[in-house]
Formats: sequence, structure tokens, C-alpha cells
Amino acid sequence: MSSATGLRAAGVEKAALNGALEAPRIRIEHVSPSVDHGALPAKGLVGQAITVEADIYMDGHDQVAARLIWRGPGSLEEHSVPMQPLGNDRWRAEFTPGRSGRHRFNVEAWFDEWGSYQRDLEKKRLAGVPEAVDIEEGRRRLVAATERAPARARESMPEAAPFLARLEQAEQASAVELLLSEQATLLMTQIEPRSFVTHLPLDLIMDVERIAAGFASWYELFPRSQSPLPGRHGSFDDVIARLPAIRAMGFDVLYMTPIHPIGRSHRKGRNNSLEAAPDDPGSPYAIGSAEGGHTALHSQLGDMAAFRRLVAAAKEQGMEIALDFAIQCSRDHPWLTEHPEWFSWRADGSVRYAENPPKKYQDIVNVDFYAERARPGLWVALRDVLLYWIDAGVRTFRVDNPHTKPLPFWRWLIADIRSRHPDVVFLSEAFTRPSLMYRLAKLGFTQSYTYFIWRNSKRELSEYFTELADGEPRDFFRPNLFVNTPDINPLFLQTSGRPGFLIRAALAATLSGLWGLYSGFELCESAPLPGREEYLDSEKYELRQRDWQAPGNIIAEITQLNRIRHENRALQSHRGLRFYSAVNEQVLWFGKFTPDLDNFILVAVSLDPHNVQETQLEVPLWEFGLNDNGVFAVEELMRGVQFKWYGKIQQWRFVPWELPFAIFRVRPWQSPA
Repeated sequence: MSSATGLRAAGVEKAALNGALEAPRIRIEHVSPSVDHGALPAKGLVGQAITVEADIYMDGHDQVAARLIWRGPGSLEEHSVPMQPLGNDRWRAEFTPGRSGRHRFNVEAWFDEWGSYQRDLEKKRLAGVPEAVDIEEGRRRLVAATERAPARARESMPEAAPFLARLEQAEQASAVELLLSEQATLLMTQIEPRSFVTHLPLDLIMDVERIAAGFASWYELFPRSQSPLPGRHGSFDDVIARLPAIRAMGFDVLYMTPIHPIGRSHRKGRNNSLEAAPDDPGSPYAIGSAEGGHTALHSQLGDMAAFRRLVAAAKEQGMEIALDFAIQCSRDHPWLTEHPEWFSWRADGSVRYAENPPKKYQDIVNVDFYAERARPGLWVALRDVLLYWIDAGVRTFRVDNPHTKPLPFWRWLIADIRSRHPDVVFLSEAFTRPSLMYRLAKLGFTQSYTYFIWRNSKRELSEYFTELADGEPRDFFRPNLFVNTPDINPLFLQTSGRPGFLIRAALAATLSGLWGLYSGFELCESAPLPGREEYLDSEKYELRQRDWQAPGNIIAEITQLNRIRHENRALQSHRGLRFYSAVNEQVLWFGKFTPDLDNFILVAVSLDPHNVQETQLEVPLWEFGLNDNGVFAVEELMRGVQFKWYGKIQQWRFVPWELPFAIFRVRPWQSPA
């Protein structure tokens, strides 16, 4: 070996040794919440505790200590709280964010020398074998740490000197008690130097949003159909007139389909026909005409003053307005003439219209996000559309088909908007593959539509919601359970009658903190296009006037469901969910509860809308530490009755044409003193 080669080898060997000497001795792993190993933010809500857990360990039998450190949005001020061991090297702590915005947090761990000493001394005390040298070692550690502490720290601990004096004079047994005391622990926590301190290499991020991001009931309508007079186009003032009735049902968010001018070129007729009659209003998703585009209002709905009046009226009702953000244009949209470079053009010079084979949307064209001259102008223009409506008082947007738009665009857009307005909520209407649906949530969408609309069996529901509540998505995905949409007339509802509507409403309202319906659901509308999962005489292509008190409606039951949701914190999230045993495969039986078990709700739903079902229910007495003979005080919230359950096996009968579900609020029964 040449001398040069030997020098290089020695250098490599020395670098490896130095690297090992400097490597962290303590490991911090499997931190939660963490999305894509910390690359993207997890989700939280203002005023709700964020639970942080991590595996923390080091070699040997010595103890470690840890703390959770966090900072609020735009702040350099650090807050911290000690982490508590859960066993098997798992640690936990909580912090509660006080405002919206991105919070940063980290975990710090170190070798707990004093804790290790106290543990060993306690073992010897219990064994009756502590020696004078053990006591002297502890005393010297206390003295040395006190002497090394900065003067300011010593001044803040006037009790240190008297404590050391008592320790010096104490007999062996008393000295052991002093060394194991909380006072000694507190003293050393304040002054003992920390060794082998380790942090996560990068802060983790928690995107904290307002409560409505995780708990709200949504009501969807076409504003043009709100006129009480058949055949007359509705207006914003007609929507204002409907607000008290919608609020009386307990809804928090009024979501309106697009309110912009509608194109006339290739306008769709009734039931999506290619030929429109002169008086057909067209699809509101064919946005844009000579009157304007995404920042203009359909003239028959009203002007901007009327829209602002609607926003204010909703606020007075305790509601908010959500708008549809649909990134698509009619062929008459002003952008096609002002910015033709933002669109795709075919070889014959025509603009490429939207397709989803076999479906064709001849009245709609899509923008081309990556056209050579569309960047950044198109992206900024779309951002400015949102800012326009935010300035008009809107803070919630339902986004149409976001999975068909570039993911980098959404990441940039949502971050940009929320950096200016952290209270803005985005609902993703992405009925697509799980990976893409989840990716949109990771990139910033506040809430998402789900597969719930197609999950009907006991197995399908329990597996899907276990995934959402306890699987990886729990940290970033908030399910908004819409029971129907203008595009989806679920097959289950087409054949189940009024009981089926009650079943789906009960499931949606209790399985998640977010649920919604498209108007007409409360009237049990279900007439389909033959052989299709679509509505006959779809409101997307014509005006509809309804009798809101039509016989057979379920308005009273929806109102009661929303009231129960508002009165029970356990129902205000998709988390805290557990499925229990009901022997009947037609009955879904589950619990929702707060972490402290202060609010514990049990829900039983018959999934059969046609037949009477009866089942045994296994009551989860064990969740409260009760044995199989325990007693629950029970209140059935839909019927308003109270009783007791003795023991863990109970019977319940469901009559679908009366009420195919039950909601129980339970607590351990205590006999009067």
C-alpha cells in the first residue's frame, strides 16, 4: 500500500470514528402525527388538544426524559411540556393550539441521569439494601448541580440551600426519602445539565384550522331553484328567504352550485340532452358568457349587493355561505378570447371540450395548466378568483373535480390563500383513487368527499371507517359524508324508500363530524334515470320548485340528528370511533367517545330498509373498566327516553318504517347515596 493510499485510509477511518462519536445516542422514532415522514403538515383544530407520541429510547438500562416543544404561526416563542412514558419506549404529550395557522413542533430527549439514579435508589430501598455510598453519591450530584447552575437560576431557587442542609444532617432512611422526593426531582429538573440531548432533525408541522373545518353540517342547493313560483328563476333574495328553514334543520353551511353566467354555445338541455330549448337554463357548471366569467354573477340571481346581502343574512342565522370553485369554462367564457393561450386547441382549430368517456361535456372546455404561455398567468388568475370571493365575504369553497387538476397547482394555491386567510376552508370533491384522494388532503384540502356514498354493508362501512379513524389517513384526511349529490343518485336510495333515507342520514351524521346533503334528500327524492345512478329530470339542467312540507319528508328527523350532533362532542369528529359486536349482520353497532370518556355515544343502525330486524348488542362496559355485570345509565336521544342497561348483552328491535336506528348516550350508573 502506498503512503498516499494509507493516509487516505487512515483519514476515512478517523472520519468514521468521529462520526460514531458524534452520532446521537438517543433515538426518536415513529413520531405521530406525521404525514409523509414530516414532509407535509398534519391537521388540527383550534382549541382541540393535539396529541404527540414518539418512540424514545437509548442503550442500556438508563432512563431518558423528553419534552414536546411547539411554536405558534409566525412566532419564535417556544412552549414546552414534559412527555410522559406509556410503556415499551412510547411517550406522549399534548398541546392545544389557540389560533389558526401552521404550528411547528419538535421532540427533545436526553439522558435522565437523576431519574436513573432515583430509580436505582428506589430499588435498593425496596430491597432494604441502600448503602451510605449511594446516599453520598446523590448528595454530591445535588451539590455539584447547584454549584454549576447560573447565578440567576440559584436566585430563583431559595429552597435549594435549606434542602441540602437537611440532607446533610439526615439519618440514612430520612436521607433516602429526601433523595427520592418530588422536591429533589424538581430541583434537579431545573438545574441538572442535560447530556446526549437529541431532537428531530426538522420541526414537524401542524396545519391548525377553525372548528368548522372539522365539524359542520352542509346543505347544498341550486340558488336558481329557490323561487316559490313555478317556472320563475330564483334569486339571492329567494335564497335568503329559505335560510331560516335550512338553519332550523340545524345546518351550518349553505353550499351553492356555481352562481356565474352560463354559456349558450352547446348548452345542454333537460336530462343532459344535446339540444336545449330556448328557455332551458343550461348547466351552471358551463361557466362564462358575454356577461363575464368566474368573478361575475348570473344576472337573474342578482348583483353583488344582493350577494353580499345573502352572506350577511347567513351570518345572522349562524351560518356561512360556501361557493363552488369549478375550474372550467363554457365556450363563451371571456378567457377564450382574452387568453386563448390558456386552452388546448384541436388540429381543426376548435377548442378541445371536456370528456370523461363515455361521457361528453360539449358545453365545457378545460384550461391547460401547462400550456407554454399559461404559466404563471393562468395560475395567478385562478388564485385571484378566490381572493375576489374572499373579499366578498366567502370563507368556504367546495372545489369541483380537483383530482383532474395538477397537484403542484393545489399545493401552491392553498398555501398561498391560507397564508393570507388562514380561516379559509377547502372541500375536495374528488371521487377518485384512494392514493390521489389522500394526496389532495395531504397537500392542503381541509375536507374531502368520500366513498361513503357507495358503502352500504356492515363490512364495507366498518372497514372503511376504521381506516379513516385509526389508519394512516387519520392525521390528514377529514371525511365529509355527503349522502347524495346532484351527480349521484345512490342506488341504495332508489329502492329503499323513506327508511333508506333515514338510514343514510343517521350513518352520515354520526360517523363523522362533517356531513352534507343535496336538497331534495329531505323529501326522499330518488327517481332515477333508468339504469343509471343519476336523477331523472336532473336539476343540473332545469329549474325545480319543491313543496318543502310534502308528505313523507324526514325534516324532523334531520333536525333531531343535527341537534344531537351539536349537543354531543363525541359526534363532532370522525375520530374516537370503535365498532362493537351485534350478532345480526344487518345491524351496524358502534361507539363514538371523547378521549376523557366524558361524552360516550353508542349508535345502532339497521341497514335493512325493508324488514324488521332484531339483534343482541354487546354493550362495551369494559371501556369504563366495568365488568360484565356493570350498569349503564342510558338516554336514547332520538326518542327522548331514559332507562338502565344491566349487563353487557342487550336486545334491540328496529322497525324501519318507524325509525331504523337508535342513538344512546351512556355513562356508568351510580346508585343514589
